[in-house]
Amino acid sequence: MSVSVHSTFAEPDPLGSVRQLIEAVLPDARVVDVTPMGPDGGSIRDGTEKAAGYGAPQRITVERRDGSTQRLVLHTLTADAFGHDRRSDRAAEVLLAVDTFGSIPAHVQVVDIGTLTHDRRFLSLVDAGEFYLLTTYAEGRIYAEDLRRIAAEGRATPRDLARCEALARYLVALHEAPGAQPGSYRRAVRDLVGHGEGIFGIIDGYPGDAPGAPPERLQAIERRCVAWRWKLRGRDRRLARTHGDFHPFNIVFNEQSQLTLLDTSRGSQGDPADDVACLAVNYVFFALDAPGAWQGAFRALWQRFWRVYLDESGAAGVLEVAAPFLAWRALVLANPAWYPAVTPRARDALLGFAERALDAERFDPDDAERVFA
Repeated sequence: MSVSVHSTFAEPDPLGSVRQLIEAVLPDARVVDVTPMGPDGGSIRDGTEKAAGYGAPQRITVERRDGSTQRLVLHTLTADAFGHDRRSDRAAEVLLAVDTFGSIPAHVQVVDIGTLTHDRRFLSLVDAGEFYLLTTYAEGRIYAEDLRRIAAEGRATPRDLARCEALARYLVALHEAPGAQPGSYRRAVRDLVGHGEGIFGIIDGYPGDAPGAPPERLQAIERRCVAWRWKLRGRDRRLARTHGDFHPFNIVFNEQSQLTLLDTSRGSQGDPADDVACLAVNYVFFALDAPGAWQGAFRALWQRFWRVYLDESGAAGVLEVAAPFLAWRALVLANPAWYPAVTPRARDALLGFAERALDAERFDPDDAERVFA
């Protein structure tokens, strides 16, 4: 009988660790052999030979107390360019195996899954259910509350302008750190378009009868975004540390205007244009259904945010790539599933803003004026 044991180890384990695992899972078994397995299990090497696979499996032969022999496979997952570059990707593959292997007739069985702790102990996750995350608490109020007040009052206070500048400067400093993982820029662009939380997934979340967003309009936007994926290809030098979800509901200010952020996303690496567009488009969004708020307040915030970021980062190239990131965020804001109170007029304005950006060679922040013309 051959069975599979899955783990989330980044590298194959030495023999001693393998013995430790087997003794924990099968107390009456003794490891007698560990053999690396390649991506192609066949013995013939010709034009059909497979050269790549997901992970680095090892065949483990054990002897049971009754003298019988059993073989298992230890699957250790390795980073690659096919959506497994993050530890979370590799963990997801293992958890999916546990949830699905038993549903397929004649499939190998899962005996255990787990991880190797920092002190080299095995930690089984075979009985795990839903995962949880415990964090510290951010004291203060979300930035969206500031923007709602500004929309209601139609004016921005000196503190509002100062916070806007502080956010731009925060991003300048954040984006100074280059990305650390080769291939992550291409992953970021692929996820921008094709991920469930990206453009494809957000468009899939629209109802078929959303006023201002008929399916044919969304399909045309989607096609433009796919074209932009190829325009961004090869710009790997733009990879930087990013927040990945820099919107007003993830930004907290306390009474002293000290900043705390929530929920960094998308591997905390990508194109800086993502963070910039993510926040900036909200200065347009919060003004849409607040007559006079653009002219009285949000125009100044929009202009100041862009000016400070561009002047202090020196990264004018962000305007060359901003369009698909702005379109993505506009699609979220216009989606009734996310913002059910958005009016048809506001939805149409947001999508029109995105369409013009996608059709331009270079994003022009002054185009926001057309939204309120």
